[in-house]
Amino acid sequence: MTQIVPKSQAPGADFCGVDEYYYIVRSDLGCYMRSSNFNEGNDLEVFSLHNSCQGGDHYLANEEGYFYIIKGDNYRRVTNMNKDEGAVVYSLHPNCRGGDHYFAAFGYYYIIFQGRGVYRRVTNMNKDEDATEFTLHPECKDGLYYWGIKNYYYFVKPHDEWGIQYYRCTDFHQNLDAVTYSFHGSVVPFIPGGLAINQGAAFGRWEAIKTISNESDNTIVWNKKITKKVGYNKKEMSSVEHNWKISMGTSYESGGLTEAIAKYQFSLSVEYGGQAVQTKQEDWNEATEIEESINVSLHPQSKMYIWQYQLGFGSEPVLFCRDMKFTNDSTPPANIPLPPSKQ
Repeated sequence: MTQIVPKSQAPGADFCGVDEYYYIVRSDLGCYMRSSNFNEGNDLEVFSLHNSCQGGDHYLANEEGYFYIIKGDNYRRVTNMNKDEGAVVYSLHPNCRGGDHYFAAFGYYYIIFQGRGVYRRVTNMNKDEDATEFTLHPECKDGLYYWGIKNYYYFVKPHDEWGIQYYRCTDFHQNLDAVTYSFHGSVVPFIPGGLAINQGAAFGRWEAIKTISNESDNTIVWNKKITKKVGYNKKEMSSVEHNWKISMGTSYESGGLTEAIAKYQFSLSVEYGGQAVQTKQEDWNEATEIEESINVSLHPQSKMYIWQYQLGFGSEPVLFCRDMKFTNDSTPPANIPLPPSKQ
């Protein structure tokens, strides 16, 4: 089963929340999504992330409307991640450093240390004021991402037979008032690895685009043009953004955000629905058909197969690569013509 990429494997990705809105931060894509309800997919709007707010290790927000970007042993507090308004930088108290997850709720800041199975609650991350540690309830210890709003804690659950879900409660120590919700399908592609949940896992394969036969008893020279498709099938992926309001200026053209998400998805390992390949060097312009001249010699009573490498999701190809291979039988080439990703 394809899994969502956990925060530990997705640098720059995180969830946070204020009183009325939830946020998914994708610093790796230079943007964040805001929603008033992940379950219903309401008010989905994507904003660019200000340069000074990018590259965070953790993102959290509180009910007063402050956003916190933790980077190393320091954190930046702003009132708007799109404009970097009201920016102030503080150092994290040594006791508040090294957490796996950070969030705010009920007027407190929380630091989760998953390896130890505990979380630390403070009223000030710079001074470690009013610090108390609690053990995580067994039902609350395996979250992929954690966030909070004024009166609730949340975490994303690992993908199971019920799909992608998130969990809400009022106490991670006692697991009080627990409720589970599913993510709306329009939200899922924005979560790291979520594109493969909706569209199907990524695939990479050689497709035979032409077969040439010589049924005579003489060697022949085949010199003709073949037509092949090269580029990105933007139309096939256009539905991903249908319910999103993109408020990013010139950061991404129409369809450009989905293209960036697709590149990221292809770079992921198979466990997370990817192919572990780097595709930035490929032609990501709208797919078009081009002609290419072929000049080959065929031995008597033989065939030649012309292959093109294609990438896609589920069963639909979306990226038609430039690479072609020629073989003498119907077995597809074994090599992958794309460089491995660093994911």
